[in-house]
Amino acid sequence: MLVDRVRAGRPLKPGTWKNGARCAFAVSFDSDHETSDLRDGGRSISRLSAGQYSSRAGIPRIADILHRHDVPATFFVPAVSALLHPAEQRALCGAGHEIAMHGWIHELNSMLPAEAERELYLRASDTLTAICGERPVGLRTPSWDFSDHTLAIIAEMGLLYDSSLMGDDDCYELVGGGQPTGIVEIPVEWIRDDSPYLAMNRFSSLRPYTPPAAVLDIFIREFEAAYAEGGLFQLTLHPHVIGHRSRIWILEEIVRLAKSRQDVWFTTHRDLAQWVSEHAD
Repeated sequence: MLVDRVRAGRPLKPGTWKNGARCAFAVSFDSDHETSDLRDGGRSISRLSAGQYSSRAGIPRIADILHRHDVPATFFVPAVSALLHPAEQRALCGAGHEIAMHGWIHELNSMLPAEAERELYLRASDTLTAICGERPVGLRTPSWDFSDHTLAIIAEMGLLYDSSLMGDDDCYELVGGGQPTGIVEIPVEWIRDDSPYLAMNRFSSLRPYTPPAAVLDIFIREFEAAYAEGGLFQLTLHPHVIGHRSRIWILEEIVRLAKSRQDVWFTTHRDLAQWVSEHAD
């Protein structure tokens, strides 16, 4: 059946989080940078400059907040972004953050033949390994575009986790064709993503429609519910979106709120996946 190609399987919500924490807090950043335009063969100097802003201004602001509050994070990086900004990736790794896969050039997997998708992921993994000195163990598909072939490629590569699907609020095991895979899914949601609220493209109908304060309010409500349920709060942000002066405070405020609780575990996606795979009820 169509719906059975990839499904949410065994729940992986643990009885307790690391160090007895009540809630897990996993913030991630999709470092798309210039690939948002390059993917489509774009040649717009204006859009490429916005991609450069993502690395030049957004990443330093993000890294500063994470450092001051001692919060580890996961950066999902297209390989082309890593090639354009290798020092950025090495600095983030050196600061204790995780660099994970986000495709080759932010391609759309469902538009590719299976062999092309596989080749790009293998090449992306090798590229990130060469730059960071550590092989990535997780994947977020570009635009969360999970094709009919993605799960088999993840399994072949021996990845620990994926973070592209939306079958639950908490982690679960991926099931393909009715068979458990052992692969951890760290679910995402557009509700917990800055892009739907704040992104802008002057050549389309895409316009920011939510004030930053309202975006923070949504994130706070998601965190409070995760905390009340003893579950996972996972957040997806983009340096070219959240990294601007009028928006970066959203990140700091949600971190401050979570830090005000004494029993929140701040973790990378890698360590989160490892914990739930070993401690799930």
